[in-house]
Amino acid sequence: MNITGILNNVFRPQKTLKETCIKLYNTLALPVLLYGGETWTVKARDARRITAAGMKYMRTAGYTRTDYNTNTQIAKELKKTPILEKLLECKRNRIQHVNRKPRNRLTRAMKYYYPTGRRNHGRPLKRLLDK
Repeated sequence: MNITGILNNVFRPQKTLKETCIKLYNTLALPVLLYGGETWTVKARDARRITAAGMKYMRTAGYTRTDYNTNTQIAKELKKTPILEKLLECKRNRIQHVNRKPRNRLTRAMKYYYPTGRRNHGRPLKRLLDK
């Protein structure tokens, strides 16, 4: 999640306007942070890391840690929804998309798949060819 370091070298936050930083956030940072997010199982640690990466870039719009602004204050001033809400929205859209598909499609069938049988005892196979 080193997106802010790369972008800060290209676009100096001191010289760019807030509107430009917001546009860069929408076009560069959000797609990188949310790529493939509709299939993730988001745990508490992952949620903290995603939120921290998004807020780190939002703070480049002219906010510093010494300003003592909370993340919610900054998001409200920049009129941005929290990144976890966008992630949950992507997940909801994906589920609705799968539900609209016919029942014979693989993605819809995999939603209700439950494996039968039992696993082998012992160490898992290292390779597919270890049978």
